[in-house]
Amino acid sequence: MTKVALLAGGFGTRLSEETSIRPKPMAEIGGRPILWHIMKIYSHYGFNDFVVLGGYKVDYIREYFLKYFSSITDFTIDLSTGNVEWLEAKSESWKVTVLDTGVDTLTAGRIKRARKYLSDGTFMLTYGDGVSNVDIQSLMQFHRDQGKWCTLTAVTQPGRFGALRLSEQGTHVEAFREKGATDGGMINGGFFVCEPNVFDVIDGDHQMWEDEPMGRMVEVGQVASFRHPGYWESMDTLRDKMALEKKWQTGAPWKVWRD
Repeated sequence: MTKVALLAGGFGTRLSEETSIRPKPMAEIGGRPILWHIMKIYSHYGFNDFVVLGGYKVDYIREYFLKYFSSITDFTIDLSTGNVEWLEAKSESWKVTVLDTGVDTLTAGRIKRARKYLSDGTFMLTYGDGVSNVDIQSLMQFHRDQGKWCTLTAVTQPGRFGALRLSEQGTHVEAFREKGATDGGMINGGFFVCEPNVFDVIDGDHQMWEDEPMGRMVEVGQVASFRHPGYWESMDTLRDKMALEKKWQTGAPWKVWRD
């Protein structure tokens, strides 16, 4: 079964109103952590085996999933015996592995620390703060067709992110420049598909996934780009969170699943 790795260990300092209490991926949209929304997107396309790469306040994530079933399911408890009868169980069909990849570990280091759980074949990877209506099945098929070590999802640039330089055909990445650029074009929106080869371009805990590891793969022509012209948005600030909350209330464009 293809696994989905979720980067969920950073400090989220630009969203300090939330992250002083919990890790950023656990900040809620519509009463559910944004991490849950991301998992629902993948689950809609049949991907239900998740590896959460935690770090900062990882215990908050552990507790959430340990109590998940009981928090959403009605029950009857016999207080004289402690026996619990679950009524009409409606939990998700997910398998969730929560890893503590270190408080100070950077994104590439988190991925490498999860090698034991991800190295048995193709796996998916994304950030724990971005939602999209990207077609995950089409993304996977594109990755297989391209035969690269890594495929990223290229999305329309909101303005404050670094641009990608894509090939003329638009199928692979020729240059990778992360946050800081102001020119137009497509950006890295996460929603990666990776082969185990990616672990070999990561040196250790001190590296950001978007820096040396991605750069090394670009240099040898091993990064494909899946163009997604539809909706994509990330939650970096309180303003972003409020905007996503408003969209959830009025028909969230990333809600590809049915209740």
